[in-house]
Amino acid sequence: MATSNDIKNGSVLNLDGGLWSVIEFQHVKPGKGGAFVRTKLKNVLSGKVVDKTFNAGTKVEFETVDRRNMQYLYHDGQDFVFMDPDSFDQLTIPAAVVGDAKDFMLENSTVMVATHDGSPLFIELPASVVLEITYTEPGLQGDRSTGGTKPATLETGREIQVPLFLDIGTRIKVDTRSGDYISRAND
Repeated sequence: MATSNDIKNGSVLNLDGGLWSVIEFQHVKPGKGGAFVRTKLKNVLSGKVVDKTFNAGTKVEFETVDRRNMQYLYHDGQDFVFMDPDSFDQLTIPAAVVGDAKDFMLENSTVMVATHDGSPLFIELPASVVLEITYTEPGLQGDRSTGGTKPATLETGREIQVPLFLDIGTRIKVDTRSGDYISRAND
């Protein structure tokens, strides 16, 4: 069994019968008293984020999580079908596990699928993806200034705020963590 000193970003801990992923951690050694580890943990299943502090050397149970790159094939009713590009095995993942990642996945795109004992836990997307704007109001002449935004619908169906000068058919880079517009894509 490992201790709290072994905690790293991305580690998965088994706490109180639930799986928690470490988002960030900090080893703290105050001038007085014992050292401790301050962590921010995310529940793998519910997505709930909590802060937890461990005393240095506290025994914690790490879980093995298999992370593999998989290709998103298609949406089948309430489920999403992924394929391992090496073995061609297909994995069906329920919409509840996929969550908001569906708003940034195009067919044939590659994502990281995390599994534990064969059951899918969560999907990790790249930091940004390139998507096409399928609908937005046309920009008016003079709308080239900075600061103004308008709603735009992406090819996945997600609606985000984009600068006024962007039009239908423009390919843009989108931050998958926040859903914010980053820039035009350089295809």
